[in-house]
Amino acid sequence: MAHPTRRWRGVTPWLFLLAPLVLLITFTYAPIVNMVAYSFTDWDGVSPELHYTGAENYAELFTRSELFEVFFVSGYYLAASVVQIVAALYFATVLSFNVRFRDFFKGVLFFPYLINGVAIGFVFLYFFQDGGTLDAILGLVGYDGDRAWLGTPTSANVSLAGVSVWRYMGLNFVLFLGAIQSIPGELYEAAEIDGANRWQQFRHIIAPGIRPVLSLSVILSVSGSLSVFEIPYIMTGGATGTETFVIQTVKLAFQFNKTGLASAAAVVLLLIILAVTWVQRRLVPDDKVDLV
Repeated sequence: MAHPTRRWRGVTPWLFLLAPLVLLITFTYAPIVNMVAYSFTDWDGVSPELHYTGAENYAELFTRSELFEVFFVSGYYLAASVVQIVAALYFATVLSFNVRFRDFFKGVLFFPYLINGVAIGFVFLYFFQDGGTLDAILGLVGYDGDRAWLGTPTSANVSLAGVSVWRYMGLNFVLFLGAIQSIPGELYEAAEIDGANRWQQFRHIIAPGIRPVLSLSVILSVSGSLSVFEIPYIMTGGATGTETFVIQTVKLAFQFNKTGLASAAAVVLLLIILAVTWVQRRLVPDDKVDLV
């Protein structure tokens, strides 16, 4: 018969996990199950009555091309995510070495990620307005001419994607910096003795060492590009060709009272993100890296 102390030792880890598991199930998995259930109904989000409609919502989604055309807007954010990852990797690599004021620059790069997204949206709304801050800055360098940066689909999406680069680069920067600093310093010393320059150190030491973190950043960037909501919703409300799939889903639910169709759209977006993540992990497997 097992000693009571040993039994409690086996149960204790599960007691610590009980509270987070309850919260996870209550606020994550239960709403997902409800969302899937609502996607097969005609619920308007208000009425206590709802009727099972089978796969009609999914059929409407895949037969109305305009509901998927908004995914083209995600292309701007995908391109911006490439710029974001490259810039974050560059700054993380430079600031991982002994340079002057590196702690100051670390704070400057990470600070935008700490700011509330609503505040960022309103700040850049005035920044991009006709005759606003950006036009004033360009006027100082000799560029004369006010323009509505959020007035056309192309310029609006490029501007909004630029805001997302500014805001989220700090997160990737911190992830890359932490991964780079976890690489043993002896490797850099040995590389310098062998005559390796900074590019060779990056190529043969840093790049292989941060590959798992780089893979995670790519997954986060792709999923984030497909589910953009906060910045375009605050700054344009989806107008001027800036409507994303998530903004469209929110409008279906709360503006047109088609909660069932919106739930189906959310399920489709979830499946797309899972599929993209699976493909990315298959193409770039997360192998263990051993540099020592």
